[in-house]
Amino acid sequence: MTCTADASTVFGKIGFRFRTEIERADAGIIEEMKKYPTPNIADAMNRFRVMDPGIKAVNEGDFVAGPAITVMCASGDNLMFHKAMALAKPGDVLVGNYFGAYNTAGFGGLMGRTAKRVGIAGLIVDGAVRDADDFKELGLPVYSRTVTASGCFKNGPGEVNYPISCGGVVVMPGDIVIASRDGIVVVPRADAEYVLAETKAVFEREAKRIREIGEGVLFKPDIDNTLRAKKIIP
Repeated sequence: MTCTADASTVFGKIGFRFRTEIERADAGIIEEMKKYPTPNIADAMNRFRVMDPGIKAVNEGDFVAGPAITVMCASGDNLMFHKAMALAKPGDVLVGNYFGAYNTAGFGGLMGRTAKRVGIAGLIVDGAVRDADDFKELGLPVYSRTVTASGCFKNGPGEVNYPISCGGVVVMPGDIVIASRDGIVVVPRADAEYVLAETKAVFEREAKRIREIGEGVLFKPDIDNTLRAKKIIP
């Protein structure tokens, strides 16, 4: 996403604004990338762009992958989460910066039903949600820091489709986000093709190593070579 945008697609001012049009990562690349474990994708990015492990699946087995619709909401308010759903397209993932708020839920079961009808693939929020059973019933993958019964207000401020921080990682609108039991990775849209190629290479190296272990090659010389270079062993 560039820093400039057509004035007709931008509404509001910094701190209380939204953008209606974004560039999304290529759908074919997303389909290919989600075939690989998230640790392989993280390794392909030199172990960067992995979200804080405190953000976890609300329901066991949740998995989500897609382009990010980014949301920033004031603690205790979810007005712009609602706007984000109205701007989303099928397959998008809502990625929200709720500033780690634990005492109010920024997203719940009624919103989940709307999200499902829109075709939103899932939700990742640096904060709290509620109505976990509803998400399970809907088959809507949701990741958050915690679950709480308390709701919130709809007054704003907030932003949609601007850069945010979620789980300690910068997320741009249209970036690829993939969340699994092993963690959440963010692949910059501009680097998606390269990261996919590197992910495949990482996967193939690990597959080769698995075969070697099966054949009895349990320890590679790399460890002793490193210890030798550090003069720990002769």
